[in-house]
Amino acid sequence: MSRILLVEDHDRLAQLMRKGLVAAGIAVDVTERIDSAWAAIQQMPYQALILDRGLPDGDGLTLLQKLRSAGLGMPCLVLTARDALHDRVQGLEAGADDYLPKPFAMDEMVARVRALLRRPVAFRSLDSCHGDLTLRSESGALCCGGESVALAPAERHIMQLLLHKPKEVVRRSALEAAAWGLSEAVTPNALDVALHRLRRKLLAIGSRQRIVNVRGLGYALRQADAAE
Repeated sequence: MSRILLVEDHDRLAQLMRKGLVAAGIAVDVTERIDSAWAAIQQMPYQALILDRGLPDGDGLTLLQKLRSAGLGMPCLVLTARDALHDRVQGLEAGADDYLPKPFAMDEMVARVRALLRRPVAFRSLDSCHGDLTLRSESGALCCGGESVALAPAERHIMQLLLHKPKEVVRRSALEAAAWGLSEAVTPNALDVALHRLRRKLLAIGSRQRIVNVRGLGYALRQADAAE
């Protein structure tokens, strides 16, 4: 399941969009501000961004320009009530991949997001590798050498985040957000169960990578001889 970030301050519209995307098999995190969107992007490797322009803390294009300046190439669909030609040109020149003026049909919005996720640049950004591990974007399989194992959606998102930050300790809250979204309620032991299953699967495919608990800080991928 792909995960995208929606930055939209109109709550009812955001929830309708989220419902339509989730029904299409696309996980969605929602935020309403530029600063909170930037913070979320630092935590999770989103596959695409849907960005409104008129946000409480500024023009959404400033976030897009910041992303592109940082070398982040996630595809971006810009939403706006501004439908003049110069507004569309401004959005595209800021780094948008597509532009959808409001009001719009939900089916069209979902179709445009799917088109963004199908682009080759999106597929390249989805594949995650570290050490002897590769997480395949299209199948969701975790591979080591000639062995592979299927991951459940939550497991896949957790592993993707760990592989995205292989030299960092990832906080428990960040892993929970990656697996179940920023706004979903999570049972206290859900992450522990998912990590237990991932550890067993790493052993099953013969990987030397281990998910270790860095006490008081979070979790990290470590090679077996370094982790033990």
